[in-house]
Amino acid sequence: MEKPDIVVVGSCMKDLVCYVSSFPAPGETVSCHKFETGFGGKGANQCVMAAKLGATAVMVAKVGDDDIGTATLENLSAHNICTDHVQRVTGIASGVASIAVNQSGENTIIIAPGANECMDTAVLDSARDVIQNAKVVVCQLEIPPPTVKAALLLAKQNGVRTIFNPAPAVNGLDETIYSVSDIVCLNETEASMLTEVQVTGVESAQKAAISLLSRDGPGAVVVTLGAQGVVYTERGKPGTHHVAAETVKAVDTTGAGDAFVGALAFFLAKYPSLSLESMIRRSAAIAAVSVQAPGTQTSFPSRAKLQESLFSEQ
Repeated sequence: MEKPDIVVVGSCMKDLVCYVSSFPAPGETVSCHKFETGFGGKGANQCVMAAKLGATAVMVAKVGDDDIGTATLENLSAHNICTDHVQRVTGIASGVASIAVNQSGENTIIIAPGANECMDTAVLDSARDVIQNAKVVVCQLEIPPPTVKAALLLAKQNGVRTIFNPAPAVNGLDETIYSVSDIVCLNETEASMLTEVQVTGVESAQKAAISLLSRDGPGAVVVTLGAQGVVYTERGKPGTHHVAAETVKAVDTTGAGDAFVGALAFFLAKYPSLSLESMIRRSAAIAAVSVQAPGTQTSFPSRAKLQESLFSEQ
């Protein structure tokens, strides 16, 4: 294929979603009033979002040799995502995410990684060419961290822009990953885990962003805060900045962070001359659209359903 805009090295999951009145307390059983299935995994979500905006996208992943794996490949292909580097693992189940969504649109998620745990560094061998020739490479932490580090390093060594989404956050993360990340993008929970700052709002997010930026490497740190907007800081530029969120009625926040990251990758690849602030504002606007509909990838808007002003060169 031609030089891809975006290569995502990450996870693919099947989402099992229960919509409940409230989350169960420990030991409590609750009934859901609606149950749906869909496609997810942070990596696949981010790749689908970028593709729906018009990026040429490649997925590097592993799925099981089961029906979920087959359906996942079909779903990625339906979004015009190249699946040449999605490998099938014999005897291992595909990843599954069990999701509960309450009446406020908040969610809790438990994942069974399955084939995603088989993403060792050898998976990068066949994908080396597309990673080296991409405009942007995106990674998360639903696959083994050594593979994330190797993918970002390979990209960085070849002048490819990189986005690292440390989600879900893990203790004991090899901090050299930050040194090969142009943008570290994470939410308040992840920022709290990876710094000594308990992030509860804008002010604490600013402290966490500065803490992460002070480590050896990242060019910028972006902390998403849901309804409180986004805080970011850039290396070599003074201070931190806050981008307020658009006020919307959330139906389902599942995948909103992935919509943001996928959109950010799109703008970084397709509109590299934009300021980081402009990319963040546009990505936040797209994520805000996604929370107004149920589901994960199904809630992600295509370019045709968005205001054309989001795609201006200025």
